[in-house]
Amino acid sequence: MASLLVGAGFFALWFWLLPGWLGFHVDTTGAARWRWIAAVPSVLGFAVALRCVWDFGRTGHGTPAPIAPPKRLVVVGFYRYVRNPMYLGFLTGWTGLWVVFGRSNLAGVAVACLVVLGVHLFVLGYEEPTLGRMFGAEYEEYCRNVPRWLPRVRPWVRGRENPLGRGA
Repeated sequence: MASLLVGAGFFALWFWLLPGWLGFHVDTTGAARWRWIAAVPSVLGFAVALRCVWDFGRTGHGTPAPIAPPKRLVVVGFYRYVRNPMYLGFLTGWTGLWVVFGRSNLAGVAVACLVVLGVHLFVLGYEEPTLGRMFGAEYEEYCRNVPRWLPRVRPWVRGRENPLGRGA
């Protein structure tokens, strides 16, 4: 339950903060009508992120928030394909919303790139070392077999090595 509350709070925070400074607005004239197609990947991306929040609570017995981390390593669902599916789901969801409601400008693109870089540095500098300390060899095996950002084609099964021998 705590995981769902943290997830709902995270979603609410970003939906409240971002639309204004990303320039979200509704435009249904001309070619803009076709932008609604981007709602499909947006919904799918947010669904992936929500499923990941659920997996943290159900499997990990914790939350995605560092103040209440999971007690078990979460390697179910989308985590069998890629190590950071929640971030990828949010990126897909927000990119879709930006296409549907936003208008591109240099400042918005620059901020979005800085956010993506910040998330990557957070993963490298905090998340991965912390998970390595918490889960040791189990996490190392997971990292060897599941890539950080580009999903595998087939789900990883614990105990079965990656034939390519790489995960990062």
